Amino acid sequence: MEEIVNRVANSALQVFDLEDYFPEGPRFTIDVSQWLYEGFVLREKDFREQLKNYDWETYKNGFVALSCSTDAIVPAWAFMLITAYLEPVAQKVFWGTIPQMEIALYQELLQNLDYTAYQDKPVIIKGCSKKPVPQEVYVLATQKLMPIAKSIMFGEACSAVPVYKRK
Repeated sequence: MEEIVNRVANSALQVFDLEDYFPEGPRFTIDVSQWLYEGFVLREKDFREQLKNYDWETYKNGFVALSCSTDAIVPAWAFMLITAYLEPVAQKVFWGTIPQMEIALYQELLQNLDYTAYQDKPVIIKGCSKKPVPQEVYVLATQKLMPIAKSIMFGEACSAVPVYKRK
């Protein structure tokens, strides 16, 4: 009987798994309309009082997306004030939805990543993940790896789809 050889493990192929860079921590959404009169009108004195008395510890070490679910016109300073309360407890605060926040988190991570391990090597961007990796992040990863990698594939080593090959 012949020995089974893992050709993938013995190859120069580098796996780039976006899940490895997933920022750990709970995700939260704060709907600003909860502090507006009838969900639409910002009364500054009441707004400030509600924020002052709010339990911000709920968001400890979390990633927080700020939004407003109504058509209220909320001044920029209102989101800034909420951010001032969240900054000491949350890991990061964003304006927008949780999916938008996930993209922003990955953008920051991919911007600051050291890609030297992938220099002139064939790279496979792993396709299956247990954590939410937005489609946009695969596009960002491809853009970051193209100037570095010899080639880029998507998927798993057993069924990779060619994406890019340096000429």
